[in-house]
Amino acid sequence: MKQQTRTMLQLQDDMNSKVHPQWREQGNAWYRAIWIECGELMDHYGWKWWKHQSPDTEQVALELVDIWHFGLSILLESGASADDIAEQVASTLTIATDEADFRVDVEAFTAATLADKQFHLQLFGRLMAGVDMSYAELYRRYVGKNVLNFFRQDNGYKDGSYRKQWFDGREDNEHLVEVVDTLDAAAEGFSQAVYQALAQRYAK
Repeated sequence: MKQQTRTMLQLQDDMNSKVHPQWREQGNAWYRAIWIECGELMDHYGWKWWKHQSPDTEQVALELVDIWHFGLSILLESGASADDIAEQVASTLTIATDEADFRVDVEAFTAATLADKQFHLQLFGRLMAGVDMSYAELYRRYVGKNVLNFFRQDNGYKDGSYRKQWFDGREDNEHLVEVVDTLDAAAEGFSQAVYQALAQRYAK
């Protein structure tokens, strides 16, 4: 778990640095990105009592991964070392909840985020439990999305020349899911393998 956390922290630092080399001094409102993602997550889960809704757990999981990106950024911005953060995650993140209603856990996490603008690992663990997401699954999904973000930046995302629709009319996110499913997330060089597979598909 600690090694996976260190890997994700390095990937997040690399991604943030690609957007801005001095990202730690920019005063980015990571907490705001988190609570906005919580709203999107809630829409995917369903909360409207006046119409039939079924939870889209796949989309909920993707939103949790996005939240994890911003949470890691908060932890990195604290100035703590990667080893210290990995230790903090290992000792604090418990994937369990005693709340039957997932939406209540989402609201508690959002309220805590807004209250102090920090990332609450213990409350995030309750959200993971609500959709049966293990840490290994979080890692697999995170690395995949992080690599896709890099790929987008490397292929014109910022200037608008990037094509989100690929050779078969499907979006890059859909291709990412297929790519990650065919690779061993525990293997050394997993992130590089994901990038290479995406590049091959994008070139078609």
